[in-house]
Amino acid sequence: MFKRLYPLLGNKSVLWLLFWVNVLGTAYGYYWYKWQLVDTPPEFLLFVPDSPTASLFFVFVLAAFLMGKNWPLMEALAIVSLFKYGIWAVVMNMLVFFVSGHLDWIGLMLMGSHFAMAVEGVLYAPFYRMKAWHLIVAAIVVLHNEIIDYVFMMMPRYHSLDLYMDQIGYFTFWLSILSVGVGYYFGLRPGRFSMSIKTFR
Repeated sequence: MFKRLYPLLGNKSVLWLLFWVNVLGTAYGYYWYKWQLVDTPPEFLLFVPDSPTASLFFVFVLAAFLMGKNWPLMEALAIVSLFKYGIWAVVMNMLVFFVSGHLDWIGLMLMGSHFAMAVEGVLYAPFYRMKAWHLIVAAIVVLHNEIIDYVFMMMPRYHSLDLYMDQIGYFTFWLSILSVGVGYYFGLRPGRFSMSIKTFR
């Protein structure tokens, strides 16, 4: 069923649209973290804005597609981190609702935009050309980030969830493992559906 989407997804106009949407979303994401970044020790600055960094990886993927090329390391980093942080933000905002009893429009916007992040990373997987070592690097990056977030306490701030940090850290670790599995299944598994981005340019 989804195979019918790929002539549209590979269309250059669609790629350009997604490129600029992700550029603007990435910029807004870094802006959203500005108050936390002000309080972050310099050695951890790269590891705090998780979601905008994930979408930045996808910006590089789309830029390569627009040039008719692949950047496999960015593809592996993108699919794993987009799925992980996309699903993570959806679950955290749902948890905020269950704990506090309300969710404002910003929370709803974050849920929608982050779910779209998870979807786009997987949807473009047939165009990826990643190898095993690319996925291993991506796995190291996301698991290293768990250490930074939940050992050095650099995780995104949801103050209404402060009492649940241990449970959130446990959930996030297994979400990282699932995300690596998603990267393997859609981007690396033998026999997976695959096609060249050049087909639809």
